[in-house]
Amino acid sequence: MPDRAPQPVDRQLPTEEARDLISLVRDIAQREIAPNAAEEEDAGRFPRETFTLLSESGLLGLPYDSEYGGGDQPYEVYLQVLEELAAARLTVGLGVSVHTLASYALAAYGTKEQQVEHLPAMLGGGLLGAYCLSEPSSGSDAASLRTKAVRDGEDWVITGTKAWITHGGVADFYTVMARTGEEGSRGITAFLVPGDAEGLSAAAPEKKMGMKGSPTAQVHFDGVRISDDRRLGEEGQGFAIALAALDSGRLGIAACAIGVAQAALDEAVSYASGRKQFGRPISDFQGLRFMLADMATQVEAGRALYLAAARLRDAGRPFAKQAAMAKLHCTDTAMKVTIDAVQILGGYGYTADFPAERYMREAKVLQIVEGTNQIQRMVIARHLAGPETR
Repeated sequence: MPDRAPQPVDRQLPTEEARDLISLVRDIAQREIAPNAAEEEDAGRFPRETFTLLSESGLLGLPYDSEYGGGDQPYEVYLQVLEELAAARLTVGLGVSVHTLASYALAAYGTKEQQVEHLPAMLGGGLLGAYCLSEPSSGSDAASLRTKAVRDGEDWVITGTKAWITHGGVADFYTVMARTGEEGSRGITAFLVPGDAEGLSAAAPEKKMGMKGSPTAQVHFDGVRISDDRRLGEEGQGFAIALAALDSGRLGIAACAIGVAQAALDEAVSYASGRKQFGRPISDFQGLRFMLADMATQVEAGRALYLAAARLRDAGRPFAKQAAMAKLHCTDTAMKVTIDAVQILGGYGYTADFPAERYMREAKVLQIVEGTNQIQRMVIARHLAGPETR
């Protein structure tokens, strides 16, 4: 069946360096990631070698300081890299976003000595990170977490279970939020735990409807002992660190969502241009053309929204409300666009012979991770109308 090859997204990038970076990412995505994405996702295979390649290519630490192996890139550029990676395979794009999230606490709140010791390996040394906030009984209500870290001389002993951890069981380091004091948000502290720490283990990965190549697992801390020099920030500062990390992480999820939506739109346009019914391409029929037009408009609007939030962040201005808006809108857009892509492909869209059904299954999780879209609405409303009355 003849088709129309998708055209690369026409991006507005601030520098020639950024344009070269996007070209590099597209080359890696087309050559190393996309060709095997469907087969590896179906097999549930985690592409560790891809993350090694991305690290060697300088793509695992893009928004961080080059002094420690980062790329010195603004979020405006970093997020568009994520979008390109997610369009090729969400497991990879989301994995880079989670690694960036896991590196945030050390990069933003660590001491100079901690950063010198750990950041180079995390940002460009082949390591892969995980972020541990959620627990079996505390998801959206993260401040009620129960994992404890108890002081023992110059060490801390961590005991508890974290849940829904991307890269659980395969990560080289875990940024862990644990309770060190009173109940509530003020008694939580952040720690950097090595993946091979004694007493750390992971359960079998969850069996998910999508992103089967990305392991999501409970992580158990059975008296894990770490030294105080792996505490990040001050005691009791962990929840504030976690929320600050999530503001930026939500932009990563928004960019990944638009990557998946763009891939679904490209698939729908290609199929509609090649599929003939009643003697002409189905893209000639107005009902379907309007669907494609709406899909493209939603994708462009989502991209503009996450980039506007990123530019606020890059300028050092408050962006939490805009990050929540971007996460909400972009992930809802991904769900809507992927559903429409399946509809345009008809019966073929419901089969694994075409990627549309995989995009639809993957899009769903983006409405849930790093704060459900109901939580995003709460965040936005608080910025507009103030905290809820009790």
